[in-house]
Amino acid sequence: MSKYRLVLLRHGEGAWTKENRFCSWVDQKLSSDGIKEAQNCGKHLKALGFEFDLVFTSVLSRSIQTAWLILQEMGQEWVPIQSSWRLNERHYGALIGLNRAEMALNHGEEQVKIWRRSYDVTPPPISESHPYYEEIYNDRRYKCSDVSQESLPKAESLKDVLDRLLPYWNEKIVPELKSGKMILISAHGNTSRALLKHVEGISDEDIINVTLPTGVPILLELDENLHPLGPHQFLGDQEAIQAAIKKVEDQGKVKSVEK
Repeated sequence: MSKYRLVLLRHGEGAWTKENRFCSWVDQKLSSDGIKEAQNCGKHLKALGFEFDLVFTSVLSRSIQTAWLILQEMGQEWVPIQSSWRLNERHYGALIGLNRAEMALNHGEEQVKIWRRSYDVTPPPISESHPYYEEIYNDRRYKCSDVSQESLPKAESLKDVLDRLLPYWNEKIVPELKSGKMILISAHGNTSRALLKHVEGISDEDIINVTLPTGVPILLELDENLHPLGPHQFLGDQEAIQAAIKKVEDQGKVKSVEK
């Protein structure tokens, strides 16, 4: 029997996810489909009897909005939410705003997969001339973070994401988990992958094949030492979940032209 249980998820589909663009630190709201995903996630968690004591999100709207919608569907709007930039999506640097399928056409599907899914490959950094540089680095939400704005990343590998996530996991989330609280983490694809890599001990080589769909809750059951009692579990219709995973994987492929 598990000592601790934790629910983790990638936020519902965002507007740029729908457009197949690297969103990263650009603040986007959920798409209409993303809103439905979050609501359905809340309904499913309620039907399974989950009762949360604390929610963690990034400081990006799509992560927070997902948490709000889930709690609303569950009738648990009163549950406290704590937000941190350390749960933000991976910083994709100069790739921010670019279309994944077009990138695959120009650079090859394998290179795009490496940029998206590898552990220690960092994309080119964002420069001050980038169209979204000012929007990101002049954003007021980062003025109250626990590092200076000058120290915020300009591009990240998944390894970098894990390095900035681990202090928050160890110092903020783990103590709450060990106190007996039921935790929900509404985060992003890469912060969720980084956390799964750490908790489950996924190798640097195997993490490239871990893909998470939007709006699907993931259950982690842990022992007293926070070691997994088994692999993470996607909660919901397994056939639909596998189809959603394939949809995410196909985002980095050249778009086929219908004849």
